[in-house]
Amino acid sequence: MKKWLLMLGFFVGLSPVVAMATWNADWTNQKKITINAQGVTPAVANFPVVVRLHSGNFDFTSTNIDGSDIRFVAADDKTELKFHIEKFDAVNELAVIWVMLPNIDAAQKDAHFFIYSGNEKATASGNAKASFDANTLANFHFIENAMLQDSLQPGLVATGEVAPQKSALIGDAVTLNGTPLSIPPQKISATTGFTWSAWMKPAAIPQQSTILNVADSVTLKITDATLTLSVDGTAVTGGELKSAAWQSVAFSLSGTKATLYLNGVAVATGEVPAVELESEQKIGEGFTGDLDELVISNIARADNYLKLIATAQGMDSQLLKVEQAEAGEEGEGEGEANYIGILVNSLTLDAKIVIGILAVMFAISVWVMWSKFSLVTRTDKDNKKFLKRFQESKPDELLKLDQGGNYKHSNLFMLYMAGLREIKKRVHDGKLSLSGASMDAIKASVDAELVRETQRQNAGIVLLTIAISGGPFLGLLGTVVGVMITFAAIAAAGDVNVNAIAPGIAAALLATVAGLGVAIPALFAYNYLASRIKNITIAMQIFVDEFITRSAELYGKE
Repeated sequence: MKKWLLMLGFFVGLSPVVAMATWNADWTNQKKITINAQGVTPAVANFPVVVRLHSGNFDFTSTNIDGSDIRFVAADDKTELKFHIEKFDAVNELAVIWVMLPNIDAAQKDAHFFIYSGNEKATASGNAKASFDANTLANFHFIENAMLQDSLQPGLVATGEVAPQKSALIGDAVTLNGTPLSIPPQKISATTGFTWSAWMKPAAIPQQSTILNVADSVTLKITDATLTLSVDGTAVTGGELKSAAWQSVAFSLSGTKATLYLNGVAVATGEVPAVELESEQKIGEGFTGDLDELVISNIARADNYLKLIATAQGMDSQLLKVEQAEAGEEGEGEGEANYIGILVNSLTLDAKIVIGILAVMFAISVWVMWSKFSLVTRTDKDNKKFLKRFQESKPDELLKLDQGGNYKHSNLFMLYMAGLREIKKRVHDGKLSLSGASMDAIKASVDAELVRETQRQNAGIVLLTIAISGGPFLGLLGTVVGVMITFAAIAAAGDVNVNAIAPGIAAALLATVAGLGVAIPALFAYNYLASRIKNITIAMQIFVDEFITRSAELYGKE
């Protein structure tokens, strides 16, 4: 039992140990978020990126229930980044967080930043206004508990009839049914410029609707499937919307130039009258569909900025990847990805439970394998020694083989001793004469000992059969439930990009790997040990026949 406990402790000790964070020792968990800025040229400064956390890439049990201990730190592992939490649901393991990155540049190698968690004493430090640049006038996330409230200005609230939409592109969204939203006046200036952008998912195409109307002077409409931007009667037209799909719609005004964007691509541009106005904005008159992430800026955003919005916030975004930080990693140090760490940290609770059970099964299997291998090895060794002496013994030595030898682990010797005890009971006045009934009794006693020795040899082998048959099924159970949870989380988040799905599914498959890792060694060991035990059993049966026959020849009645 002591050896078994030591072995179990060894396997438990193999579980990953979370390294202390390097930025601040009060935060015990650190993960690296890599930035794949391929195609972002020229560089974009002061850009708010959306970090999606879910069960596939983040351990929600390692953080406070409200995410108040979440922090983001730059690549130097010293500079804190501004951020704010749009949504944090620890129960369903979903989070949407906006982080202000000072620079995104394709030329920058090993671009990354860190996310920290694991400090129960930490208080929330998110700052929505600081998470966007000074040129952002308003940003509507349409979150459930503040559906029509601007995230930057608490006093800026839209009015209108909308329905909440949880399975949205980024966190929550709203559904419009043709009745417009009204947003308090925001200044449009030809001098400084103006940009309006939003994510839209039309319920049906074609449709006739006005996405934006500012005092009938600046309007953005959908005509059938085409976008039309009109400024004081001058229109620019382009782009084709799709039905039931999220699309980034935006336009910018810079002096007398107007540019219309669809999914980050400029689809129309033209000269328009310069406008200066500050009036209420009506959003979605006649529009049926979903609306998310409406942003208003007081400058004309550059093409690469609007392109990055479409690529970085979309469902298939590859811009960010959350991974396990290397132990002791800090600053700009390079290191290979810790794939096992990523898998372990992406495990769902059910998979962890299953793998824990499998770890115990593996430890027990190893103990059974080792103990039975040791037993059959010692038994074979002592059996050979005793059998050689038995076969070479003279007739007058048959009943004296218990003297002058050490056969502690020989079951042949145990059979011999069982027969010898019965024979000695039948010695009278120094004489021994065995009748047929006596020989039957002696053989019955030896056969009983044979059964007991066979049971001793096979004791514990059933645990290997349990590991062989039960291990893969337990692992498959963990995988199936893990995949179900991952897809349920993805469906609830509305985030179906490969970065969201892959870690959860890969981690779920780890349970099946663990099940096979238990079953395969147990299968090989079982077959080997069963063969050895079978040979020992056959040797015992042969010995019983030889011993009883010799006893009958020497001491049987004629």
